[in-house]
Amino acid sequence: MSVYKEFLLLKRDIGGVVTLFLMPLVLIIVVTLIQDSTFKTINDSKIPVLLVDYDKGNVSKTIFDNLQKSDVFSVVTAIDNQPITETVAKEAVFKGKYQMAIVIPSHLSTDLQAKIDQNVQKIVSSLGFADSLATKPKAKLVDQKEVKLYFDPAVQLSFKSGVMNGIDKMISQIETKSIYTTFQDQLGEGDTSFEQKSFIKFKEIVPRINNKESIPNSVQHNVPAWTLFAIFFIVVPLSINIVKEKTQGTFIRLRTNPVSNTIVLAGKTVMYSIICLIQFYMMIALAVFLFPYLGLPALNVEGNLILMSIVALFSGLAAIGFGTLLGTIAKTQEQSAPFGATSVIILAAIGGVWVPVFAMPKIMQVIAQSSPMNWGLEAFYDVLLRNGTFWDLIPELFLLFLFFIVTTTLALLYDKKKRAV
Repeated sequence: MSVYKEFLLLKRDIGGVVTLFLMPLVLIIVVTLIQDSTFKTINDSKIPVLLVDYDKGNVSKTIFDNLQKSDVFSVVTAIDNQPITETVAKEAVFKGKYQMAIVIPSHLSTDLQAKIDQNVQKIVSSLGFADSLATKPKAKLVDQKEVKLYFDPAVQLSFKSGVMNGIDKMISQIETKSIYTTFQDQLGEGDTSFEQKSFIKFKEIVPRINNKESIPNSVQHNVPAWTLFAIFFIVVPLSINIVKEKTQGTFIRLRTNPVSNTIVLAGKTVMYSIICLIQFYMMIALAVFLFPYLGLPALNVEGNLILMSIVALFSGLAAIGFGTLLGTIAKTQEQSAPFGATSVIILAAIGGVWVPVFAMPKIMQVIAQSSPMNWGLEAFYDVLLRNGTFWDLIPELFLLFLFFIVTTTLALLYDKKKRAV
């Protein structure tokens, strides 16, 4: 009957129930589409890059050719049919019209070759290969060169680092080729052809599930994260209903019955656990069946649905315990609703739902370990991305259940103390 009572309370608030189920679905679609679109934008469409070439030599030509061949960048060397100067490029980038500009200094190619010739000549002479009777030319003083990079202040640090590493790799290849060529010229080895293909290459090894490579995508990251966010948002209606029962006298009438408060809370726990699981299955169904029609990868839950359901259930229990404690302590709906919503957002923020925990400062990484959303998220990742078993989930499930027990116990003790006073 306690469960049925909770069902009647929810039934009388159809708008709240619809919001409880509909808003998470809209949220997961919008967020996943945005993140997936961003990923595709970086990989499928090219970012315009301003290139100011004061060198007009082999180095600048190689940089230009490599940028043009890239799947990420397109090179812009003129604006309104006028060659770009450093001043124009700087102004355009700092105003946000372009994401970045590259300024190649004058005489970069000739000075680089001159520096390499000097270094090679010293090495060859030290090895005794140079003509001892030849008059050594006076070494020309070559200043260090700077390739200037201008970035839109709004771009992320990871984008800057990626671009700088890419350009540094291009110039390193040019230097290496020039060194090989100069050595071959000095030693008279005939063929000076140079293979630019790297001898060492990198290969990513990903987990295999059912003899298939499991390559992570935006859906596998977003569905667990925002499912947890939706599950924990039941804190708001649960705490509001508890406050309503207190302010409307319903709770006092319940206490006059020969039944303990534990039974009343058990009814709420069962009813809201069912709601959490319904939310979970709706979002999974959305990710499996609707996402492919939106141009998103379908979520692969093959062989993982039972484990994911267990994680969702224990996450729901943690959310119910927190909502019960909040509703027991709060005296008005104005206290429970804003605090509940804000606390869920904070738990999501520090739990890794928005920003990966590894990208946080060290102190925040420690704090993140105390968020029940982090425990649930890690458990979901263990199932979907790390091919974990039930035994791998035990630590996170234990923490979620312990959180539920502690918060529910505190709610019962607080209520008992308040009634005793």
